[in-house]
Amino acid sequence: MRSDEPIYLDHNATTPIRPEVIDAMAECARHCHANPASQHSPGRAARRRLEAAREEIAELLGADPVSCPPDRVILTSGGTEANNLALLGFCPLDDTEPGALCFSAIEHASVIEPAERLLDGGWRVNTLPVDGSGVVRVAALESLVSPQTRLVSVTLGNHETGALQPVDRLAPVCHAAGVPIHTDAVQVAGKRPIEFRRLGVDAMTVAAHKFGGPIGIGALLISGKCERPPRPILHGGHQQQGLRPGTEAVAPAVGMATALRLWRDESEQLARRLTALRDRFESRLLAALPGAIVHAAAADRLPQTSNVAFPGVDGQQMFVALDAAGVACSIGSACGSGAAIVSPTLRSMGLPEPIVRSSLRFSLGWTTTKAEVDEAVQRIAACVERVSG
Repeated sequence: MRSDEPIYLDHNATTPIRPEVIDAMAECARHCHANPASQHSPGRAARRRLEAAREEIAELLGADPVSCPPDRVILTSGGTEANNLALLGFCPLDDTEPGALCFSAIEHASVIEPAERLLDGGWRVNTLPVDGSGVVRVAALESLVSPQTRLVSVTLGNHETGALQPVDRLAPVCHAAGVPIHTDAVQVAGKRPIEFRRLGVDAMTVAAHKFGGPIGIGALLISGKCERPPRPILHGGHQQQGLRPGTEAVAPAVGMATALRLWRDESEQLARRLTALRDRFESRLLAALPGAIVHAAAADRLPQTSNVAFPGVDGQQMFVALDAAGVACSIGSACGSGAAIVSPTLRSMGLPEPIVRSSLRFSLGWTTTKAEVDEAVQRIAACVERVSG
């Protein structure tokens, strides 16, 4: 590839939409434009299309009618809204008897900030620690869960390091204590197989734009075994059992289902390709920059994520230099990169502050090529030399 071509290595922030998804959404928008809550014939047609997409989303995420009936696939505007619905729905701010919430130290801001609001509202908040690889310490959960705990929330795959979390081992601990568990699976859906029924969680968040679907739609899957589903945080309509009122977006729902189906059909090949590209990227980068550090390298990681420290280099300056060199990456989470926030994920892993501040996240996706990876390594090495010099 040419040395002036842009290289996009920020797929964890958002992925390019698949052409097939655009086509499916356009066809739906042309022929199924009515409000799915309307009782006339066009409205009923839109409702059928919406429910078919909802059923397909549930099936492709490993849910069956018992573990998660289709009507418990609550469509939202994205992962942030779904996480807010889970936390503030299971732990209402206006509860007259605030309880306790437990979440991991490596959660996304859309979990951390609602938790902070609960703390301000009189709720108790416990943080589940992680080890040096950024993996939750399962043994610590038993001592943190109490009769007052109303929810445990642990991400399925960290958005910064890609470290996968033992949610399936945490769920039995929660259920033994009678506590529901939620997982933010936004970074895992469309990257690794998800079997909702086997995870054992009560609620799970996904977002379409992380796997080639459209921006603006996500979902909260709620277990059919969950006796007390979350309370709504929005009001003004009866849609989706009142849990998420508002006119449902039919075409984006179709796009989300289409993106998941495309991933399912290509999942094994794509996972192998992304893993090989990630390993190639890291090995070549470490050869070019022996002092660089790959975070969570020893953990079971998502196939597309590399979080790398460049000791002695300021991460913000490096980010600016890479942007000028045509390499798009991120400083931690995209939702936090607009502010000067030092990564809470890397801090929670016990890393020294200079290492945390020298770290950048590179994430690959379905459009990434071997040529882009090789060229990116050269540009990164040149930027390190320029910034450190």
